[in-house]
Amino acid sequence: MSGTRPEQSKLYHRKMPATWWLKKQSYFLFMLRELSSVFIALFLVVYLVQIYQLTKGPDAYIAFTQKLSSPGWILFHVVVLLFAVYHSITWFQSSAVVLPVRLGERLVPRQTVTALHIVAWAVVSLAVLILFLALKG
Repeated sequence: MSGTRPEQSKLYHRKMPATWWLKKQSYFLFMLRELSSVFIALFLVVYLVQIYQLTKGPDAYIAFTQKLSSPGWILFHVVVLLFAVYHSITWFQSSAVVLPVRLGERLVPRQTVTALHIVAWAVVSLAVLILFLALKG
């Protein structure tokens, strides 16, 4: 085998602008979902640093949490929360497509499956909040 490559003129290279994903709403929402993963990963790094600060003692932890109470960090956490909610909802929507639910011979509509996932998520979140508040006070 010589390992020769085809001539450059015979290869097809479709020209794509860097903003191709801005042309269609479904592409934009997909890219937004992918971007949400980056913000969630950054939040997890901050969370791991916070856990590390716990190992350094109460003074280090208090100093770190005081830094996190600045407006910039609060804005960061609000953005991450919004991205996490968006990511979760789109995950529930895709799970209804990937794993269709049947009741007997009848297929349950995707919107119903997604709505049930979101309701279950809300119920579990509320239960965790109530448990947290009960243990705190």
